[in-house]
Amino acid sequence: MIETAVNYVIDPDEERKEILKRYRNLLSAWGKASESKNKRLVRKAFNLAVTAHKDMRRKSGEPYIYHPLEVARIVAGEIGLGETSIIGALLHDVVEDTDYTIDDIRRMFGDKIASIIDGLTKIKEIFDHTSSSSQQAENFRKILLTLSDDVRVILIKLADRLHNMRTLDAMTGEKQLKIASETIYLFAPLAHRLGLYAIKTELEDLALKYTEPEVYYTITSKLAESEVSRTRFINKFIYPIKKALAEQGLKVQIIGREKSIYSIWNKMKAKQIPFEEVFDLFAVRIVIDAPLESEKYLCWQAYSIVTDFYNPKQNRLRDWISNPKANGYESLHTTVMSHTGQWVEVQIRSKRMNEIAEKGYAAHWKYKEKVNSESGIDQWLNKINELLQQPDSNALAFLDEFKLNLFADEIIVFTPKGEIKTLPAKSTALDFAYSIHSEIGNQSIGAKVNHRLVSLNHRLNNGDQVEMITSKKQTPKPEWMDYAVTARARSVIKEAIKEQRRKFTEEGKRMLEGYFKELNVEFSRHHLLRLQECNQIASTIDLYYKVVHGEIGLKELKECMHQHDKGNWLNIITRPFTRSRANVPHSLGDDMREKMQKKKGAEVRQEDETGYRISECCNPIP
Repeated sequence: MIETAVNYVIDPDEERKEILKRYRNLLSAWGKASESKNKRLVRKAFNLAVTAHKDMRRKSGEPYIYHPLEVARIVAGEIGLGETSIIGALLHDVVEDTDYTIDDIRRMFGDKIASIIDGLTKIKEIFDHTSSSSQQAENFRKILLTLSDDVRVILIKLADRLHNMRTLDAMTGEKQLKIASETIYLFAPLAHRLGLYAIKTELEDLALKYTEPEVYYTITSKLAESEVSRTRFINKFIYPIKKALAEQGLKVQIIGREKSIYSIWNKMKAKQIPFEEVFDLFAVRIVIDAPLESEKYLCWQAYSIVTDFYNPKQNRLRDWISNPKANGYESLHTTVMSHTGQWVEVQIRSKRMNEIAEKGYAAHWKYKEKVNSESGIDQWLNKINELLQQPDSNALAFLDEFKLNLFADEIIVFTPKGEIKTLPAKSTALDFAYSIHSEIGNQSIGAKVNHRLVSLNHRLNNGDQVEMITSKKQTPKPEWMDYAVTARARSVIKEAIKEQRRKFTEEGKRMLEGYFKELNVEFSRHHLLRLQECNQIASTIDLYYKVVHGEIGLKELKECMHQHDKGNWLNIITRPFTRSRANVPHSLGDDMREKMQKKKGAEVRQEDETGYRISECCNPIP
């Protein structure tokens, strides 16, 4: 069925001209590479996309083919990918929305393109059929699985989401809110972690437009009102720097810009201040044309010139040139005071660094062979793979852990041999141990930080040297979860504790059977549940664990048996067990369950004695 917007007029001749114009824009964005021998394959993909989508229209009324063409242009021009990704972008909806199959794509374009289209089709299916929060969490996990297979799938999906956000006005209000919420929660953080800062910023601003429209338009209006004065201020600020850099023979491009709407809103919320009191709205970027071997020296030279004119703010220097971020980002950042008393952030980087900052992983790929070291983004992708292989089936828990590291600031610490480890800010010595190896983490009893003995919960700072102290007798403790920060550490600790508890199950069961026998009470699931309720223990496996560790013994069992609640528990429990469940007083089980459920949403469950069951009371994703 063809859906057209009320104000859109169909003109086939004009639409054909527009389609060809957009195709030429795509080739232009692709640049010189469009002259390659594979241009023929791109044209073939374009023709197939036009044919496949010929009778389809977007909600706006426009021909559907506009969408894959724009996604392909974003992939080529704004992310900087090559013909394989461009073909993938042109065909990304063909299998999902038409009669063409993955086998058809494989036959026409080969295995690699077919694999990318298959990944994109699966992601689209995931989001088209999502309802619950647990499904959302599982979706994120599946997306990361495709990322670890071929990162181009995610990059194309980000381009797809960006174009959808740019054209979201045609959707219903409910659909707008759903797509915008997914964007701010999943896609903007992914763009950030893959180094696509321009795309991340635009996704955040567009998402705010639909999730907080009043806020968005208020800030937009205030920025528009002050645009002339801001431009005048930035030009005046830049002038002496530009002149001095030219006198030193540095070839530079200086760009003045304002902070994003979303970041301004975040600052207003965090500091509880109105727009008028957000003073650091300005940022200046200095991009230096420098050869690889001298770019660090020239960046510091530019920094020296900037601080000759303007006083830097204490503790605001960020050196991501010496220690790049995990997503490959390199730059010098400082905040200086202008002559009119306003703070201005100054970013200094080379052209190579700027391309990586703008195009993230794609640019990193381009320069990878020129630098003989594994980039932080490679390490991050490896960590994703490692995390996905952890046997934790709870998708919501997985997402919570992963979010801890997705947007986190980072610190650099060192091993005793001088090896650099990048960790999220607020990481502890325990997190460092797990970053080395899971066994080192599991056996840790303490650490030496800068040659001083500290506990496992000691919070690390930038530049710390860390040495772990281990013992083969040590095992992970539940309280470690209180101060482990990294997703890897928390995942390994949880699995180790589960494994410990599984091992204690048989011994705990044997001990508890003995206690029941001593009291002449039948050992049954019914009575185990009563004991759980009495001691507010959520699962049978937790009960056995506490028995082995001496937290539940004969004394506790006796006390439980002698509690009175509408009668003597001992008399009730030791009656013949042939009577029906309906005859058991309500207060024995149901009232306790209600109390347990009120306590932090806990739930007492009758379950398999050796396993866990996920409660149905999980909170929805915010």
